Amino acid sequence: MPDHYAEVYQKYADRYEALVAREDHAGNILAALRQIAPLEGRDIIDSGAGTGRLACLVAPFARSLRVYDSSAHMLEVATARLRASRLTHWQTEVADHRRLPAENQSADIVLAGWSVVYTVVWEEDWRTELSKALTELSRPLRPGGNLIILETLGTGFVTPHPPEVMLPYFAYLENEAGFTRSWIRTDYRFASVEEARELTSFFFEDDMTDRLISLDPPILPECTGIWERSV
Repeated sequence: MPDHYAEVYQKYADRYEALVAREDHAGNILAALRQIAPLEGRDIIDSGAGTGRLACLVAPFARSLRVYDSSAHMLEVATARLRASRLTHWQTEVADHRRLPAENQSADIVLAGWSVVYTVVWEEDWRTELSKALTELSRPLRPGGNLIILETLGTGFVTPHPPEVMLPYFAYLENEAGFTRSWIRTDYRFASVEEARELTSFFFEDDMTDRLISLDPPILPECTGIWERSV
């Protein structure tokens, strides 16, 4: 995965948020999380939170919410969004998956969306780094708690078509780390074809408009995998 993505996360949080705000227009992510575990009254950690996509979804239901990301730039957007919600039971802090500022057995649910993958594609010894991340993400969970990881299973496809570079990672989660996988559609809906072209080419470095499955409104299909493991 090219350094382009690292630059996005360090410099272009607002443009990134403009793209991901168009994803999952049908609200399938929240419904899928609820099928795994109830959110009401739970102490939740969102690690690798980016601009707060998952954090803002679960915040209205959680008893407490701790939000971490290794990019202070991305976390500024997440913090602003949570402040705008007028909720007060949350906190944000810069932290990596492999070193969380959270006490043992202090959370019921740990979420990690579209971010654990970077311990794989940016690290030469990815198995060691992934193992560190999974161990640390599990550490704050109470007995019976849930670690939930979300990753792309393909942009522009109506059924899973995972990027080839991610296949060893997914196989590790399912065959070596004890995760169960499901998947959902989290399609993007844009205001116009021009907006779709601008936002997708910014992040993916490719014009995805030839993969739109609707033009009115423009819909770009997205498949999202959900990996869950209970402790």
